Amino acid sequence: MRSPFLTGAALALAAFLSACGAKAPEAPDPNAPTPVGVVVTRAEPVRLTTELSGRTSASLVSEVRPQVNGVIKARLFQEGAMVRAGQPLYQIDPAPYRAALDSAKAALAQAQATAMAAKLKADRYRELAGINAVSKQDNDDAQAVDQAAAANVQAQRAAVQAARINLDYTRVVAPVSGRIGKSTVTPGALVTANQAAPLATVQNLDTIYVDVTQSASELLKLRRAMAAGTLGAPQSARVQLILEDGSTYPTPGALQFSDITVDPGTGSVGLRAVFPNPTGALLPGLYVRARLEQGVATQGILTPQAAVSRDPKGGATVYVVDDKDRAQLRTITADRTVGDKWLVTAGLRPGEQVIVEGLQKVRPGALVAPSVIGAAR
Repeated sequence: MRSPFLTGAALALAAFLSACGAKAPEAPDPNAPTPVGVVVTRAEPVRLTTELSGRTSASLVSEVRPQVNGVIKARLFQEGAMVRAGQPLYQIDPAPYRAALDSAKAALAQAQATAMAAKLKADRYRELAGINAVSKQDNDDAQAVDQAAAANVQAQRAAVQAARINLDYTRVVAPVSGRIGKSTVTPGALVTANQAAPLATVQNLDTIYVDVTQSASELLKLRRAMAAGTLGAPQSARVQLILEDGSTYPTPGALQFSDITVDPGTGSVGLRAVFPNPTGALLPGLYVRARLEQGVATQGILTPQAAVSRDPKGGATVYVVDDKDRAQLRTITADRTVGDKWLVTAGLRPGEQVIVEGLQKVRPGALVAPSVIGAAR
């Protein structure tokens, strides 16, 4: 019987001889180039936009207030409905103002009768004074009474007009056309002229304002770029509106004005854009983002964000393939994004190869095998 020890030794010897006869795997060549994917830079006009947060507001807002004192007799509109300018909204009790108008009319009639008697007397005294039938003093007194009576007629006529205006004010009408909100009073409520609390508010929603703010430093930077010729002026003042749910409002707006004063508290400048609102989809008070076109970078170079990294100081860097197929670390200026790319304003030239893929295997000066995967655009 064969010993188990001899059998195990034979097997070990056979395994050793087999290992010695097998070919060892080849080690990777440290001098072989590293395959990388690159994009080729090119200069092209790039439209620069910025998104600014803001709120919507109605282009025309009017608070309805009474102009006379009285008790509300009726509300003549439906809350939330469209109203037109001049449409009656409330009826204030007109009885005391109608009585005041009648009293003013009676006072005017009395003044007119007195004025007529004074005029007849003045005319008679003027003729008698011409033949020295009355004294000059009596004639002067008659003429003065006539003029005073005529002035009183004018005053009473103005009082009638004022009373008629107050009577008209008992019917509170819409000052502008638009959509009216809820009523703050009900029939039976006592209101006063020019009170602080409005009875209701009418807002015209055909046009909507969007008020946003922009950093004054960013505005100055853009103006310097335009003055240097590196940034062209925007060809239009169109503004896109992004709603709170992320959707885009289908109708573009227009930039109406930029404020001329910097807010000392925030260091920002106010901007206002105007949007048509024919369907009433935009309501006042919405939180929105306005996408404004700021200008055009006439010789802009766009680089994929995956190609850009940051050094310990926060500076932007990329790897560029030189004419000897070696990776060179390059510091660039990239201070804003355009879509999913960085806009490079310094540090790159058109036609250079920027490494996008295989960056984790690349070191400065390393030999690489570039493969173009597209142009930076």
